[in-house]
Amino acid sequence: MRTDYLFTSESVSEGHPDKVADQISDSIVDLFLSKDPEARIACETLCTTQLVVLAGEIRCKGVYERDNEEWAANDYWAPGAKEEIERVVRNTVREIGYEQDGFHWERLEFINRLHGQSQHIAQGVDASDNKDEGAGDQGIMFGYATDETPDLMPATLYYSHKILEKMAADRHSGAAPFLEPDAKSQVTLRYEGSLPVAATAVVVSTQHAPGYDEGEKEAELHAYVKRVVAEVIPPVLLRETEYFINPTGSFEIGGPDGDAGLTGRKIIVDTYGGAAPHGGGAFSGKDPTKVDRSAAYISRYLAKNVVAAGLATRCTIQLAYAIGVSKPLSLYVDTHETGTVGDDKIEAAILSLPKLGGLTPRSIRTHLGLNKPIYKPTAAYGHFGRKADGDLFPWERLDLVDDLKDALG
Repeated sequence: MRTDYLFTSESVSEGHPDKVADQISDSIVDLFLSKDPEARIACETLCTTQLVVLAGEIRCKGVYERDNEEWAANDYWAPGAKEEIERVVRNTVREIGYEQDGFHWERLEFINRLHGQSQHIAQGVDASDNKDEGAGDQGIMFGYATDETPDLMPATLYYSHKILEKMAADRHSGAAPFLEPDAKSQVTLRYEGSLPVAATAVVVSTQHAPGYDEGEKEAELHAYVKRVVAEVIPPVLLRETEYFINPTGSFEIGGPDGDAGLTGRKIIVDTYGGAAPHGGGAFSGKDPTKVDRSAAYISRYLAKNVVAAGLATRCTIQLAYAIGVSKPLSLYVDTHETGTVGDDKIEAAILSLPKLGGLTPRSIRTHLGLNKPIYKPTAAYGHFGRKADGDLFPWERLDLVDDLKDALG
């Protein structure tokens, strides 16, 4: 196994156009789940210059019901539902900070093309007298954990996220008034013996106010970014770092005005920064019956608890499902030759735990408490490596450690 190498991960800010789309989609998921915990949502968002479009399939008691004849004249929407959806979308854009000529929360055009869920999908997914709830789609999902950072995340992605989170906090607080919402970061680390020993390159491109691309203002922006990096990355890793700050020059036009955004285009940023496989399914805009989301969350939960239990220093877990089928088709554990017990024994231990319920879609949602409006905070700065806080980020809890140790003796 190779232990000396360079590795790179990137992150994007909450104002990146694709992340604007993700946050809008997840704000819709939260809205519907707040009305009906059993709602079905698949909401895609397109955003571009002064335009936001929603498309997808939904079913939600109290909001959209095809069997409600009283609402038929309004395309089965509850009175006021469309207006509430539009308010949620505009508020999401406003909270991100877009009040620009090319993209403004108050002036943008909004188009809602959400419609009812296919009955053919519903009949396969919904529970009935003779079957458990099935997976919302087929697919493979991966979870990963590594002891490189306290949050058990790859260090390259961890630092990339933290740089942009700090810059966004300074923008919102007014501490860095020259920053605009759109930004990207990228961190390259040199590993020796599988441990990070140096940050060889840091890339930060940030949208900025006019004039911050030359002279003293440009120098101020560059100095600010280097201060943020120094706050995030330990000094011992910054002794030979090459910086690339706004390497193309001016970055005044950004966000959806600079590049169209779509839900689900930042799946590597959302997960492990390329340090682990990805099944290809995006998370945002989907209710937790969609295993693209819920099974990826339980896979991270399992991998994180395996590492936290001292069973390995790195762990990748794969789950596979078929649409309409409740039982997973496969569970695969790979500890990358770092395990203290056999990978097959960890697989057996996971499947033996009653609280996990055989990893069916229903048991995943129940164990992690996923039928709640908890998803908008996931839509920027990564779904993993976050702090479990009340109902938020329950897949980051370490409450399976003792169960795994007991199951393995």
